[in-house]
Amino acid sequence: MKKQNSSTIRQLSSYSLKQLLDNRRSFVLKVVQPSLEGLMDGSVSTLAPIFAAVFATQKPHVGFVVGLSAAVGAGISMAFAEALSDTGVETGRGHPIFRGAIVGLMTFLGGILHTLPFLISNVNTALYLAYGVVVFELIVISYIRYRFFQLNFIKSAFQVIVGGVLVFLSGVVIGNG
Repeated sequence: MKKQNSSTIRQLSSYSLKQLLDNRRSFVLKVVQPSLEGLMDGSVSTLAPIFAAVFATQKPHVGFVVGLSAAVGAGISMAFAEALSDTGVETGRGHPIFRGAIVGLMTFLGGILHTLPFLISNVNTALYLAYGVVVFELIVISYIRYRFFQLNFIKSAFQVIVGGVLVFLSGVVIGNG
């Protein structure tokens, strides 16, 4: 009887470990990956139009309006793109509407965070605060990649920052052109 109980306990613990790993994989695939996709897109793709508008006009309010419209538009666009990209049946990525909602909301969040400083009327203060928010966003993205995808944090940060800097510089060049 003792041997049978021990065997049953081992089976249950290995099953629980397998379930836990499957649930983690499922969580990463269905929640973390779409969240990261949206956060990355919103954080990076809205940089150029916002900073171009602010550098061109020297008016923070214009940057806010451009940023708000870019965050909303990108959120809607990314939500539809994700929801229509596959049914989730073949890939196991989950329900398309759920994934689309996650991507859309996270895209909006990534775009609006560095837009909010442009509610400040002083252009220099707004810019410096927005720079800080962008750095924070890129560090969060790097951490998520490190935490859930077991990537080297420094390498991940370098990759994310290079992409962000390229987009940011395009906005600065276009805004000052």
